[in-house]
Amino acid sequence: MRDSFHSELESLREQLSAMCAQAVEALRSAGRAVLEADHELAERVVAADREIDLARDRCDETAQRLLALQAPVASDLRLVITAVHCADKIERMGDLAAHIADTARLAHPACVVPAELTGAVTELGTVAAGMADRLVELLREPRSGGYAQLNETDQTVDAIHAELMNRITDTSWAYGIPSATSLALLVRFYERFADQAVSVAKRLDFACTGIMAA
Repeated sequence: MRDSFHSELESLREQLSAMCAQAVEALRSAGRAVLEADHELAERVVAADREIDLARDRCDETAQRLLALQAPVASDLRLVITAVHCADKIERMGDLAAHIADTARLAHPACVVPAELTGAVTELGTVAAGMADRLVELLREPRSGGYAQLNETDQTVDAIHAELMNRITDTSWAYGIPSATSLALLVRFYERFADQAVSVAKRLDFACTGIMAA
């Protein structure tokens, strides 16, 4: 019985890591769609979000089966509940990637990012995607300390987000209110994507240690 439980738990870990890999690929594709004003790519990212939703549903089904049939003890129960939380957060990461792609789709044929801000938006996307890459590794091989690492990296995301918001809201902004609104939403989606990654890492630390970080 315990061998069966741990086999299914390993399967659940693999489902979560694959789901996170889908989310980070969606983020990178959405970023390219935004910076290149690629309407077709944006459409594909938005459509593919359904696959991440279905992956979340499969994770939930696996978790429910484990709870119903395996009667996990406290430490194992913590792992299953963590997986349910992580699946929801990763699904949200996929939603946010789709929202980023949607900004490209709605702005087409124009590019939502002014040329002077391309570097900062590119860096924002690169750092957020790197956080998700690290999360894929932690989901495959859980170990404590991942939360502290991603939380520290998230400070970089927050700093870039703040810098861009300062530029957008400055009185010297020359691209109009609609452009400012679209760009503000775009960078907020990136910032929230990174926050969700941190939330997953925090829960993974809890699963490993039994202690929830403050």
